[in-house]
Amino acid sequence: MMAISEKLIVALDVANLNYAYRLVGQLEDFVQTFKIGSQFFTSFGPAAIRMLLEKQKRIFLDLKFHDIPNTVACAAEAATELCVDMFNVHAAGGAAMMHAAAEAAKLKAEQLGVNKPLVLGVTVLTSIEEKQFQRDFETTRKLIDQVSYFAELAQRSGLDGVVASPREIDVIRKVCGGDFVIVTPSVRPVWAVKNNQRRVMTPAEAIERGANYIVVGRPIYASPNPKEAVVKIFQEIEKA
Repeated sequence: MMAISEKLIVALDVANLNYAYRLVGQLEDFVQTFKIGSQFFTSFGPAAIRMLLEKQKRIFLDLKFHDIPNTVACAAEAATELCVDMFNVHAAGGAAMMHAAAEAAKLKAEQLGVNKPLVLGVTVLTSIEEKQFQRDFETTRKLIDQVSYFAELAQRSGLDGVVASPREIDVIRKVCGGDFVIVTPSVRPVWAVKNNQRRVMTPAEAIERGANYIVVGRPIYASPNPKEAVVKIFQEIEKA
């Protein structure tokens, strides 16, 4: 069974490489996995990856690849060459695209003799609520049904898991089973503000529902004491 500390992924959604380096240094005895997203990777590229590899940390590359299958397959190969532990693609890219990503990562890992990264499908962004989903996509379909469909499609396409709001964990587990990896952003400690997240739960609620990993960013990296914030999150989970 995974320890609580292994389940937390800290998002490095910051604009300063030196600050990120100091932050990782402050948290390295507590946190094993860090997320590198679009802002950080666009600013610093592979240097961001190397910074974490030097500290022997696990890496979630959160770039949400969404393109034609060949292009995404090439991106999957590149991510595998960077030795990240997990990366994601948009499930909306379709089965062929997701299958291409999964196969490319598998083959590249075998070629390099490294562990294959987990390939995850992004279902519906956690900033989107029910009414917005139905309005923007001109559908009467329930958002949770769309998430369930994307999760099942991702599994059939060979992906290891999905990125989804904690509010959809139950239905994903029902559809995809207990071995399917669920990474949940939209997690906010009881003492933190929601910001632009909408379908939100606390860390304890998400873990209790069955999330494999929870992603927390702003409540930690924007805190005057990031280490204390991480400890409070662990305590919150343990009390539950």
